[in-house]
Amino acid sequence: MPLEILLVRHGQSTANVAAARAESSGAEMIEVDARDADITLSETGLEQAKALGSWLRSLPDDARPDLVWSSPYRRALDTARTALAEAGIDVPVRTDERLRDRDLGITDMHTQAGIRARYPEEAERREWLGKFYHRPPGGESWADVALRVRSVLADLERLGQGRVLVSAHDVVIMIFRYVCEGLDEETVLDVARSDGVRNASVTRIAQDGPASWRLVDYNIDTHLTDRGVPPTDEPAVGEQESADEDVAP
Repeated sequence: MPLEILLVRHGQSTANVAAARAESSGAEMIEVDARDADITLSETGLEQAKALGSWLRSLPDDARPDLVWSSPYRRALDTARTALAEAGIDVPVRTDERLRDRDLGITDMHTQAGIRARYPEEAERREWLGKFYHRPPGGESWADVALRVRSVLADLERLGQGRVLVSAHDVVIMIFRYVCEGLDEETVLDVARSDGVRNASVTRIAQDGPASWRLVDYNIDTHLTDRGVPPTDEPAVGEQESADEDVAP
């Protein structure tokens, strides 16, 4: 079979919950007690990962993943391992730092209000450059993440045929779509705003030929509701939209 990639966003994390709470209250900082790489799943996130595992278990043998590539960040790796254990699937799990979440640099753990209050010049620069190309000092832009994703895809293509489950983060998954579908800046950001990647959802892309990909499924999360687990769609920390970005590219 041609190469197929199942892109899975990690289950809801404790930082997702803290970020939503901070944004809604107008706080400048997001209260978390761990560095980004060590953020854990929330209780809901753990249930979402188990529901993902139930879905994997329901697949016929020839539709299950042959291996797993995961972000090394704990929330993504725990999602993959929990799902595989629930499914009773024993396949190799490889961690790859290129699948990590976007590095936010000096704006890490700040809400949009916090960035505007503490780094007003940086907020202006972000508005001028646009979300896709803005690189916070010490951090990465979406375009930087695209370089990582392109190199991952090249390695996956060298592996040949098979099905790979990739456990990662919402921006990484959006960038897979950007690269594989040949989307432009405006389109990928519009999708992110209007139909952002939900926690523990599945997006499937398939290879039709060398460097030729098509989207098969996007943002599938019926496995959550089927199991009575609430879907969640909190954007990652630093990816929340402020009011003045609603019409930005």
